[in-house]
Amino acid sequence: MGIEDAYITARGVSVTYRRQRDGSELPALAGVDLDVARGEFVAIVGPSGCGKTTFLNVVAGLVPASSGSVRVDGVEVTAPGPDRAMVFQDYALMPWRTVEANVRFGLEFQRHGLSRDEIDARIREAIELVSLTGFERAFPYELSGGMRQRVGIARALVGRPRVLLADEPLGAVDAMTREAMQGDLERIVAATGLTTILITHSIDEAIALADRLVIVSHRPGQVREIIDVPLPRPRFDYDIKAHPEYAPLREHVWDLLKGEALGAKEVEA
Repeated sequence: MGIEDAYITARGVSVTYRRQRDGSELPALAGVDLDVARGEFVAIVGPSGCGKTTFLNVVAGLVPASSGSVRVDGVEVTAPGPDRAMVFQDYALMPWRTVEANVRFGLEFQRHGLSRDEIDARIREAIELVSLTGFERAFPYELSGGMRQRVGIARALVGRPRVLLADEPLGAVDAMTREAMQGDLERIVAATGLTTILITHSIDEAIALADRLVIVSHRPGQVREIIDVPLPRPRFDYDIKAHPEYAPLREHVWDLLKGEALGAKEVEA
């Protein structure tokens, strides 16, 4: 279903890889259609290997679509751009750089005539946004896993993108830190107005963060169902699992994913 004046529009996005060993084709995505409104938070959930990350990489401009197209604010995506920032599960920090220097890296290739004072102000703002003020001179080895991921998020935000693409950004941290950072991510997205697409294997995380859930089928990935999340925000001000809409929604998503996982096993067999 389309959204009027969608900010991100994917139409018929298919991606097929070619195996190096024998030249055979491996379809990853097959005709994905998706609209994302400006400022919306969408979570994509599906079985392992269904092409979720491939789709995110197409939106980022890192992987070309074999057919179909993605447009951001009406402009077709053909390459990476400063309007889109990515956060990965792997922190991907440079260990020889401090927190401040790692965040600064997000501006080193897109200064656009910013003065030194403006660059320093943006770095301070990004570090403050992820609650790392006071750790500017710390090195990655001196930080916890959650703090390292906060640095990665700050580096993505310092360029003031309009779209945040997050690929399992909290998958490498412990359960308690993950829950706390979900609240931080909700706060950051609300404060910045970012249009956000999140890839996650966690149903609970998807429900906790997203405005809509996109359920993707087993490979080659297709949109199986799009589900509205009818929970009020801010969600981390209360126990969302106690909300009467939570359990039925989670059960429905789980039933869909179980069916897709079984379908994937049948294809492999």
